[in-house]
Amino acid sequence: MGLFPARGHRRIAGVALALALALVTGAIAGASAAPAQEPAFSWTPQVAPAGPVLIVIGLEEQRAVVYRNGVRIGSSPVSTGKAGHETPTGVFNILQKRREHYSNLYNNAPMPFMQRLTWDGIALHAGHLPGYPASHGCVRLPYDFSEALFGITERGMTVVVAQQLESPSVATRTPFGSGAPVDDGGALDGWSWQPDLSPSGPVTMVLSTADQTLVVMRGGIEIGRGPVRVDAGMGTEAYAVLEGTAAEDSRLAPGQPALNWMQIPVRLDNAPERSGEDMRTAVAAGRVHIDPAFAVQVHAVLAPGSTLLVTPESIADVSTEGFTILEAAVPSTDAPDSQESEEKQR
Repeated sequence: MGLFPARGHRRIAGVALALALALVTGAIAGASAAPAQEPAFSWTPQVAPAGPVLIVIGLEEQRAVVYRNGVRIGSSPVSTGKAGHETPTGVFNILQKRREHYSNLYNNAPMPFMQRLTWDGIALHAGHLPGYPASHGCVRLPYDFSEALFGITERGMTVVVAQQLESPSVATRTPFGSGAPVDDGGALDGWSWQPDLSPSGPVTMVLSTADQTLVVMRGGIEIGRGPVRVDAGMGTEAYAVLEGTAAEDSRLAPGQPALNWMQIPVRLDNAPERSGEDMRTAVAAGRVHIDPAFAVQVHAVLAPGSTLLVTPESIADVSTEGFTILEAAVPSTDAPDSQESEEKQR
């Protein structure tokens, strides 16, 4: 599959556990007007008025959960892809938003409050919810919930589609917090850093404990890669950066403040059971080692909403059954709607 080039600027489409390409555009059965009766959902944005927004979709639960700066502000039933048109699991960014949109694959079907996750057709949008997976791959939401969600999201923010939601609560952690000084012994050089390949866009990192390698992407394009020695067994974990900084300095990026991270409470597709030691514990115990100069470069590009996936799978051993990590923010010329102007896309 070769979805992670050794270096350079080729777009990243997926990693083992990271994300299979979406199959087709999901069309909705409902009309663009709000239905007379909607499934019950909760929406309390006032409990967290500001901060990065994260949407987590659980396929088994058929439910969406919305967090703002680590606080749960909404939850709703959804309808995802039916058999043969399954919604792909993965860590995605919102690539495009439109209040009014119509499917260019399924008879011009209306897709109100469309928020695109992949350039070949997977999106969040308002639609009919029969109580089970029924779409052609998209994630259907209740009309009113979809409208409210549309009002607080931004292009580039993170959406996680997981096989299962692990927990109804979120633990705020600092996975790269304080600890003993790093002693790399000169074995952690050889990293690359080319931020000019993608000057802007959401940042997603993938740390493979099998490869002992960290890959950094911005806007879906690889901008950095370097060795990371992890002297601990860990399962799959996902994190997102929150606003603000912690009281201590970062252990891995000397002289930089530790960031606040939210551990995303999901079970990823085909992920092994999580071990007793998480990333935060391993870092604090001095069992994670990275070249400090590389860590400082990475730290400088992180912002609220940046994500980290820790996986025991090899980056090189990509699986079509796995998880898709981030598509590039700019579509290919043959992607649906890619010929339209920026004004029309909005």
